[in-house]
Amino acid sequence: MTIFDLLTLIFGLSLFLFGMTLMGDTLKKSAGGKLKIILGKLTDSPLKGFALGFAVTAIIQSSSATTVMVVGFVNSGTMLLSQAVGVIMGANVGTTVTSWLTALSGIGSGGAVNSVMQWFKPSTFTPVIALVGLLLYMAGKNDKKKNLGLILLGFSVLMIGMDTMSDAVSGLAENQTFRSILMMFENPILGMLAGLVLTAIVQSSSASIGILQSFTATGAITFGNAVPIIMGQNIGTCVTALISSTGTSKNAKRTAVVHLLFNVFGSAVCMIVFYLLKGVANIAFLDGNIDMWGIAIVHTIFNIITVIALLPFSKQLEKLAIKLVRDKKGDDKFSIFDERLIATPSVAIERSREGSLKMAETSMKAFSDACALIGSYDEKISQRVREYEGISDEYEDRLGTYLVRISEESILDSEKKETTKLLHMIGDFERISDHAVNIAESAEEMHDKKITFSESAQKELKVLVSAVLEITDITYRAVNEDDYALAATVEPLEQVIDTLRDSIKKRHIIRLQNSECTIEHGFILSDILNNLERVADHCSNIAGCYIEMSKHNALDLHKYLKDYRDKEEHFDTLFNEFSKKYALE
Repeated sequence: MTIFDLLTLIFGLSLFLFGMTLMGDTLKKSAGGKLKIILGKLTDSPLKGFALGFAVTAIIQSSSATTVMVVGFVNSGTMLLSQAVGVIMGANVGTTVTSWLTALSGIGSGGAVNSVMQWFKPSTFTPVIALVGLLLYMAGKNDKKKNLGLILLGFSVLMIGMDTMSDAVSGLAENQTFRSILMMFENPILGMLAGLVLTAIVQSSSASIGILQSFTATGAITFGNAVPIIMGQNIGTCVTALISSTGTSKNAKRTAVVHLLFNVFGSAVCMIVFYLLKGVANIAFLDGNIDMWGIAIVHTIFNIITVIALLPFSKQLEKLAIKLVRDKKGDDKFSIFDERLIATPSVAIERSREGSLKMAETSMKAFSDACALIGSYDEKISQRVREYEGISDEYEDRLGTYLVRISEESILDSEKKETTKLLHMIGDFERISDHAVNIAESAEEMHDKKITFSESAQKELKVLVSAVLEITDITYRAVNEDDYALAATVEPLEQVIDTLRDSIKKRHIIRLQNSECTIEHGFILSDILNNLERVADHCSNIAGCYIEMSKHNALDLHKYLKDYRDKEEHFDTLFNEFSKKYALE
């Protein structure tokens, strides 16, 4: 093998890995929304998990990517460890699909049958696929067509890389040094180590299987050589998930350990069976040369046998992983924002939406508790309001950072719109908890100074508090239930709340003039009224942003609110209904 053959091999390997990465990443990006729906329907059934793991891996062409995604799901609390076991098993079988695609390079020539098969040879159809992919990418008007173009281009580059590698190593067929090295790999330990190291380096069992397939062009690799290498490659693919699990929750680490245990036990079982058969029976074909199709067949049979052997023991694998990775007390409420999920933006955005709802729920609890303190102060509840506010602050910080990281990825326009919407809304959610603390502080001041509002002021304040509690409830339910009609009721109620605040302030001035209350009462009342009104404003911002961003790509909240108040008859109807409901005596 000359230096030029080596350079050609490196070139082919580079093309192969680049094509696989391009195709896999684009498939993952295009299918992201569907993956979210599919994985969201998981049940505790290992068989259903297996089917989903197989399907997802066949789509995105990478068991490592699927497993890393599963680690992220478990870490974020979206998936249970028991569900992850079945998905991992399915991913191992799903990854064999790639080996069948790359085996197309092994279609030979000559003979009537092979003349027909030539049409299925990559050198025949790859140029056509590449041309179609290029036209779709350059002329496509939307993301869907451009992504399809990139997928086809990635597949074309992958197949060209495979052919280039095969051509580069074909001259090694008669090289005695190369044959001597291959003889070493008949030692099962050395063969497994070689496969493990190769897969750990390229971070993909599909890629390392493809590299092994290309070396079959030398005609010097036998079934006896290939089997231990393939076993090692299946263990090596666990490295990516193990690295990914660093710094995650205990269950996420256990998921990576389950993946490792599954492949180690599977390799051990298959190796024992293989060498027992080899030792007891004289199986002639084991010494024969293996081709690309043979590699695909061995790879597939190994993974299917492993699943059949270990699927009944999925619960035991789970228990063993729990014993190996022991529990440790800790707070994982923010593990939902898992960096590993950013590689699949649509999934990460869904986790962000879940996080924003948890943040909203925390802020609403803070506000509800703060309102309960008015006229009935309780130190424990006041402290709880501050704790909720602290959690809400941390949610905003972590969620904001996470959304910015997602927006830096190559994402679809619809996903950009969703991240923008969430970034706008979380600021308002956080401000609601701030106003809750302000109200709690006003209640604390009243308690410390033994200040009590007049009976009429208390009644008026109770009406306003009820209205603001309803607007926060409507806002949360509208976002949580994805209900635009409900969100549209927020703005009329916000206008009623503005009117109520102004009316109460005017009534307070009259009471002040009649010496029914003091200036000091007025300062505290004014603070409470302003904070209540500001909470309603933030609810209006959230609902308006939710509606406007769902309908248009850009946010013009001021124009939306103005048009809604001035042009929608529905607005006046709702305004009148809420005005009657929250009328002051």
